[in-house]
Amino acid sequence: MASFTDDISFNTMLGPGAFVSGDLKLEGFTRVDGDIYGNIETTGKLIIGENARIRGNVTAKSVVVIGIVEGDILAPEGIHLFSSAVVLGDVISRKIKGWCNHYWFCNASREFKMLDAN
Repeated sequence: MASFTDDISFNTMLGPGAFVSGDLKLEGFTRVDGDIYGNIETTGKLIIGENARIRGNVTAKSVVVIGIVEGDILAPEGIHLFSSAVVLGDVISRKIKGWCNHYWFCNASREFKMLDAN
């Protein structure tokens, strides 16, 4: 039997104060407000809450970052970075949306341009 997944209600939620050490492979819409020391992979949208800290790579359909990610993010449909977001790693996506006051760093071997979304 296939599990029901959608982008209206959360399929998985890791609450504040929760801690996971190890890789997570999930289905559907996921929200993380705790700490994960490992990679996280989900088939749907992922929200990384304000108090969340992820030390590992992130793979999801789309990602909203409000907290901290120490690792690479792969999100084919888009990444939304809030002003409180910290990402220490590579970001790979078709679209990157962010609030003002972001600092963009890149590897010297890569060309990077920040494009106006308007």
